[in-house]
Amino acid sequence: MKTTLPSSTPLARLLDLSSRSAIVTGGAMGIGLGIARRLHEAGADVLIADLDEHAAGEAAAELNASGRAGALAVQVDVSNAASVERMIGAAVRDFGGIDILVNNAGIYPIMPLAEVDAEIFRHVLDVNLTGLFMCTQAAAAQMVLQGRGGRIVNVTSIDALHPSMVGLAHYDASKHGAWGFTKNVALELAPENILVNAVAPGGIVTPGAGGALDDEARSAFEALIPMGRMGDPDDIARAVLFLASDLSSYMTGSQIVVDGGRLLG
Repeated sequence: MKTTLPSSTPLARLLDLSSRSAIVTGGAMGIGLGIARRLHEAGADVLIADLDEHAAGEAAAELNASGRAGALAVQVDVSNAASVERMIGAAVRDFGGIDILVNNAGIYPIMPLAEVDAEIFRHVLDVNLTGLFMCTQAAAAQMVLQGRGGRIVNVTSIDALHPSMVGLAHYDASKHGAWGFTKNVALELAPENILVNAVAPGGIVTPGAGGALDDEARSAFEALIPMGRMGDPDDIARAVLFLASDLSSYMTGSQIVVDGGRLLG
Protein backbone atom coordinates (compact mmCIF):
# COMPACT_ATOMS: atom_id res chain seq x y z
CA MET A 1 0.00 0.00 0.00
CA LYS A 2 1.57 3.26 -1.13
CA THR A 3 0.15 6.71 -0.49
CA THR A 4 1.49 10.12 -1.49
CA LEU A 5 0.11 13.38 -0.20
CA PRO A 6 0.18 16.28 -2.69
CA SER A 7 2.53 19.18 -1.96
CA SER A 8 -0.52 21.41 -1.66
CA THR A 9 -1.74 19.56 1.45
CA PRO A 10 -2.34 22.19 4.16
CA LEU A 11 -0.04 22.08 7.18
CA ALA A 12 -2.96 21.65 9.55
CA ARG A 13 -3.99 18.48 7.76
CA LEU A 14 -0.44 17.09 7.82
CA LEU A 15 -0.46 17.39 11.61
CA ASP A 16 -4.05 16.22 12.07
CA LEU A 17 -4.27 12.85 13.83
CA SER A 18 -7.99 13.04 14.53
CA SER A 19 -8.79 9.88 12.58
CA ARG A 20 -6.03 7.81 14.18
CA SER A 21 -5.44 5.81 17.32
CA ALA A 22 -2.15 5.49 19.19
CA ILE A 23 -0.51 3.36 21.86
CA VAL A 24 2.23 4.86 24.01
CA THR A 25 4.08 2.36 26.20
CA GLY A 26 5.53 3.75 29.40
CA GLY A 27 3.06 6.56 28.85
CA ALA A 28 2.11 7.38 32.44
CA MET A 29 4.89 9.86 33.19
CA GLY A 30 8.03 11.57 31.92
CA ILE A 31 8.77 11.31 28.21
CA GLY A 32 5.88 8.92 27.63
CA LEU A 33 3.32 11.29 29.13
CA GLY A 34 4.76 14.17 27.13
CA ILE A 35 4.30 12.10 23.96
CA ALA A 36 0.77 11.09 24.90
CA ARG A 37 -0.15 14.74 25.48
CA ARG A 38 1.06 15.84 22.05
CA LEU A 39 -0.57 12.97 20.16
CA HIS A 40 -3.84 13.60 22.00
CA GLU A 41 -3.61 17.33 21.28
CA ALA A 42 -3.19 16.51 17.58
CA GLY A 43 -6.47 14.61 17.71
CA ALA A 44 -5.46 10.98 18.18
CA ASP A 45 -7.18 8.58 20.53
CA VAL A 46 -4.42 7.49 22.89
CA LEU A 47 -4.02 4.30 24.89
CA ILE A 48 -1.63 5.00 27.76
CA ALA A 49 0.02 1.67 28.50
CA ASP A 50 2.16 1.42 31.60
CA LEU A 51 3.28 -1.05 34.23
CA ASP A 52 1.85 1.36 36.83
CA GLU A 53 -1.89 1.04 36.21
CA HIS A 54 -2.83 3.74 38.71
CA ALA A 55 -0.45 6.30 37.17
CA ALA A 56 -1.70 5.41 33.69
CA GLY A 57 -5.27 6.02 34.81
CA GLU A 58 -4.35 9.40 36.25
CA ALA A 59 -2.57 10.35 33.02
CA ALA A 60 -5.59 9.37 30.91
CA ALA A 61 -7.89 11.37 33.20
CA GLU A 62 -5.61 14.40 32.80
CA LEU A 63 -5.82 14.22 29.01
CA ASN A 64 -9.57 13.71 28.99
CA ALA A 65 -9.99 16.73 31.27
CA SER A 66 -8.19 18.92 28.74
CA GLY A 67 -11.38 19.35 26.74
CA ARG A 68 -11.49 16.24 24.56
CA ALA A 69 -12.02 12.62 25.50
CA GLY A 70 -10.20 9.80 23.75
CA ALA A 71 -7.55 8.77 26.27
CA LEU A 72 -7.69 5.38 27.98
CA ALA A 73 -5.32 3.50 30.27
CA VAL A 74 -4.19 -0.10 30.33
CA GLN A 75 -1.72 -1.97 32.53
CA VAL A 76 1.05 -3.64 30.54
CA ASP A 77 4.31 -5.42 31.16
CA VAL A 78 6.04 -5.11 27.79
CA SER A 79 8.37 -7.99 28.65
CA ASN A 80 5.40 -10.37 28.93
CA ALA A 81 3.88 -11.64 25.67
CA ALA A 82 0.40 -12.22 27.09
CA SER A 83 0.34 -8.73 28.57
CA VAL A 84 1.34 -7.22 25.22
CA GLU A 85 -1.43 -9.14 23.46
CA ARG A 86 -3.96 -7.79 25.97
CA MET A 87 -2.72 -4.26 25.27
CA ILE A 88 -3.16 -4.70 21.52
CA GLY A 89 -6.59 -6.22 22.10
CA ALA A 90 -7.63 -3.25 24.22
CA ALA A 91 -6.68 -0.80 21.46
CA VAL A 92 -8.60 -2.79 18.85
CA ARG A 93 -11.61 -3.18 21.11
CA ASP A 94 -11.81 0.41 22.32
CA PHE A 95 -10.45 2.34 19.33
CA GLY A 96 -11.18 -0.01 16.45
CA GLY A 97 -7.53 -0.49 15.52
CA ILE A 98 -3.98 0.82 15.80
CA ASP A 99 -2.44 3.49 13.62
CA ILE A 100 0.49 4.64 15.76
CA LEU A 101 2.69 2.71 18.17
CA VAL A 102 5.24 4.52 20.30
CA ASN A 103 7.65 2.12 22.00
CA ASN A 104 8.78 4.27 24.91
CA ALA A 105 8.88 1.89 27.89
CA GLY A 106 12.40 1.36 29.17
CA ILE A 107 14.59 1.03 32.24
CA TYR A 108 18.14 2.17 32.93
CA PRO A 109 19.62 1.03 36.25
CA ILE A 110 23.00 2.74 36.54
CA MET A 111 25.75 0.47 37.84
CA PRO A 112 29.33 -0.51 36.95
CA LEU A 113 29.95 -3.63 34.91
CA ALA A 114 31.33 -5.49 37.94
CA GLU A 115 27.96 -5.16 39.70
CA VAL A 116 25.77 -6.22 36.75
CA ASP A 117 24.78 -9.85 37.11
CA ALA A 118 23.11 -11.97 34.43
CA GLU A 119 19.66 -11.45 35.94
CA ILE A 120 19.92 -7.66 35.78
CA PHE A 121 21.36 -7.77 32.25
CA ARG A 122 18.56 -10.02 31.02
CA HIS A 123 15.90 -7.88 32.70
CA VAL A 124 17.13 -4.72 30.97
CA LEU A 125 17.13 -6.50 27.60
CA ASP A 126 13.72 -8.06 28.31
CA VAL A 127 12.14 -4.65 28.84
CA ASN A 128 14.11 -2.43 26.46
CA LEU A 129 14.63 -4.78 23.53
CA THR A 130 12.48 -7.92 23.74
CA GLY A 131 9.55 -5.76 24.86
CA LEU A 132 10.06 -3.43 21.91
CA PHE A 133 10.16 -6.47 19.59
CA MET A 134 6.94 -7.99 20.97
CA CYS A 135 5.00 -4.72 20.89
CA THR A 136 6.20 -3.98 17.35
CA GLN A 137 5.43 -7.48 16.09
CA ALA A 138 1.92 -7.48 17.53
CA ALA A 139 1.06 -3.94 16.43
CA ALA A 140 2.51 -4.45 12.95
CA ALA A 141 0.40 -7.58 12.45
CA GLN A 142 -2.72 -5.57 13.32
CA MET A 143 -1.68 -2.71 11.02
CA VAL A 144 -1.14 -5.12 8.13
CA LEU A 145 -4.56 -6.65 8.80
CA GLN A 146 -6.15 -3.21 8.71
CA GLY A 147 -4.50 -2.41 5.37
CA ARG A 148 -4.10 1.32 5.91
CA GLY A 149 -0.45 1.53 6.90
CA GLY A 150 0.78 2.96 10.17
CA ARG A 151 3.57 4.57 12.13
CA ILE A 152 5.91 2.95 14.64
CA VAL A 153 8.23 5.21 16.62
CA ASN A 154 10.87 3.70 18.88
CA VAL A 155 12.31 5.85 21.64
CA THR A 156 15.96 4.82 21.68
CA SER A 157 18.71 7.01 23.17
CA ILE A 158 21.90 8.80 22.22
CA ASP A 159 23.41 5.68 23.82
CA ALA A 160 22.23 3.80 20.72
CA LEU A 161 24.99 5.71 18.93
CA HIS A 162 27.62 6.53 21.54
CA PRO A 163 28.00 5.90 25.28
CA SER A 164 26.89 8.88 27.35
CA MET A 165 28.35 7.80 30.69
CA VAL A 166 29.96 4.92 32.57
CA GLY A 167 27.56 2.49 34.25
CA LEU A 168 25.17 1.85 31.38
CA ALA A 169 26.77 -1.07 29.51
CA HIS A 170 23.60 -3.18 29.80
CA TYR A 171 21.39 -0.23 28.78
CA ASP A 172 23.65 0.64 25.84
CA ALA A 173 23.51 -2.96 24.63
CA SER A 174 19.71 -2.78 24.61
CA LYS A 175 19.60 0.57 22.81
CA HIS A 176 22.11 -0.43 20.13
CA GLY A 177 19.87 -3.44 19.57
CA ALA A 178 16.78 -1.24 19.38
CA TRP A 179 18.35 0.92 16.67
CA GLY A 180 19.40 -2.10 14.63
CA PHE A 181 15.93 -3.61 15.03
CA THR A 182 14.33 -0.34 13.92
CA LYS A 183 16.26 -0.26 10.66
CA ASN A 184 15.60 -3.86 9.70
CA VAL A 185 11.89 -3.74 10.54
CA ALA A 186 11.57 -0.49 8.58
CA LEU A 187 12.94 -2.30 5.54
CA GLU A 188 10.50 -5.18 5.96
CA LEU A 189 7.37 -3.12 6.64
CA ALA A 190 7.88 -0.34 4.08
CA PRO A 191 5.83 -2.16 1.38
CA GLU A 192 2.88 -2.14 3.80
CA ASN A 193 3.23 1.66 4.25
CA ILE A 194 4.14 1.08 7.89
CA LEU A 195 6.88 3.59 8.58
CA VAL A 196 9.30 2.72 11.38
CA ASN A 197 11.57 5.39 12.83
CA ALA A 198 13.28 6.27 16.08
CA VAL A 199 13.88 9.25 18.33
CA ALA A 200 17.11 9.29 20.35
CA PRO A 201 16.84 11.48 23.44
CA GLY A 202 19.84 12.91 25.21
CA GLY A 203 19.60 13.98 28.85
CA ILE A 204 15.94 14.67 29.64
CA VAL A 205 14.59 15.90 32.97
CA THR A 206 12.03 13.32 34.09
CA PRO A 207 10.98 11.81 37.44
CA GLY A 208 13.13 8.77 36.65
CA ALA A 209 16.18 10.73 35.54
CA GLY A 210 15.88 12.99 38.56
CA GLY A 211 16.45 10.02 40.82
CA ALA A 212 19.27 8.59 38.72
CA LEU A 213 21.60 11.62 38.78
CA ASP A 214 22.64 13.64 41.81
CA ASP A 215 23.23 17.39 41.50
CA GLU A 216 26.94 16.99 40.84
CA ALA A 217 26.43 14.37 38.14
CA ARG A 218 23.70 16.42 36.49
CA SER A 219 25.90 19.54 36.44
CA ALA A 220 28.72 17.53 34.88
CA PHE A 221 26.35 16.15 32.23
CA GLU A 222 24.93 19.60 31.44
CA ALA A 223 28.45 20.96 31.00
CA LEU A 224 28.84 18.59 28.03
CA ILE A 225 25.69 19.86 26.28
CA PRO A 226 26.37 22.72 23.83
CA MET A 227 22.91 24.17 24.43
CA GLY A 228 23.71 24.28 28.15
CA ARG A 229 20.60 22.57 29.47
CA MET A 230 18.91 19.25 29.92
CA GLY A 231 15.91 18.55 27.70
CA ASP A 232 12.24 18.53 28.58
CA PRO A 233 9.87 15.62 27.79
CA ASP A 234 8.08 17.88 25.32
CA ASP A 235 11.30 18.25 23.33
CA ILE A 236 11.04 14.53 22.61
CA ALA A 237 7.27 14.61 22.18
CA ARG A 238 7.53 17.15 19.36
CA ALA A 239 9.92 14.91 17.44
CA VAL A 240 7.64 11.90 17.98
CA LEU A 241 4.65 13.92 16.77
CA PHE A 242 6.57 14.76 13.60
CA LEU A 243 7.29 11.08 12.94
CA ALA A 244 3.74 10.01 13.81
CA SER A 245 2.18 12.57 11.48
CA ASP A 246 2.13 13.01 7.72
CA LEU A 247 4.91 15.59 7.99
CA SER A 248 7.27 12.59 7.82
CA SER A 249 5.50 10.74 5.01
CA TYR A 250 8.75 9.92 3.15
CA MET A 251 10.81 8.77 6.13
CA THR A 252 11.45 5.28 7.38
CA GLY A 253 14.44 3.66 9.06
CA SER A 254 15.65 7.01 10.37
CA GLN A 255 16.66 8.13 13.84
CA ILE A 256 16.21 11.71 15.01
CA VAL A 257 18.72 12.74 17.67
CA VAL A 258 17.27 15.21 20.19
CA ASP A 259 20.12 15.94 22.58
CA GLY A 260 20.92 19.67 22.64
CA GLY A 261 24.08 18.88 20.68
CA ARG A 262 25.46 16.42 23.26
CA LEU A 263 26.89 14.04 20.63
CA LEU A 264 28.84 16.87 18.99
CA GLY A 265 31.35 16.80 21.83
